[in-house]
Amino acid sequence: MKIVRQQKLWQLTTFPLFFPINAYLIPEDDRLTLIDTGIGRSGKGIVEEIKKTGANLTHIILTHGHSDHVGGLKEILLAFPDAEVAISKREVKLFKQKDLFAFEAQQPVRGSFPKMGLPVRPDRLLKDGDMIGSLIVIETPGHTPGSISLYDERNGHLFVGDLLQTRGGLTICGVPNWRFPFPKMGSWDLETSIASVQKILSYQPTLLATGHGRLLDNPETALLDALDQARSMQKNR
Repeated sequence: MKIVRQQKLWQLTTFPLFFPINAYLIPEDDRLTLIDTGIGRSGKGIVEEIKKTGANLTHIILTHGHSDHVGGLKEILLAFPDAEVAISKREVKLFKQKDLFAFEAQQPVRGSFPKMGLPVRPDRLLKDGDMIGSLIVIETPGHTPGSISLYDERNGHLFVGDLLQTRGGLTICGVPNWRFPFPKMGSWDLETSIASVQKILSYQPTLLATGHGRLLDNPETALLDALDQARSMQKNR
């Protein structure tokens, strides 16, 4: 597991060379919040890194329900059974059925969800504007109908799950990227994703943290370029 440490942010990456899968530790005074849990084999490395800090893990936030973001949850909870598990109210429904609401894009919900669902019942179901510590919940559907992003109000760090990727160049999910095609293969609706990226731009993030790929400082210009790329793709359909 590769560890990148910055102030108020630790990026924990499984398979960093071939298929980078990121989870993030966010320190909050004397406790920690974990964003996403990687795949099953990620759990051990994440637990070891948390224990090195000496701080208590109090919250686990899942940006969406795909297996490469929730797979390590069971092992992490065995080590930290009192940690609160949170996921969006919309996303949790997808573990039972993939039916869409009438107001949502009528496109297939793609990607791998755990067949047995989450190993625990979530402690908290999130909606737009909720807060966990310094993190503000932003509903950013597109990769899945219930995907969320998290904005750290202390420093402008923005965690977007798979709404965007930096592996192979900054790309909105749903846009082909031959250097790393997997997020596109598992994405639900491009038009919804574009609207969500427009939404996060209003937060003026200082750093972008994605589910796959490196951290990106001062991402505004790159985000605007990614939007132009996605809109051009839509027009040429």
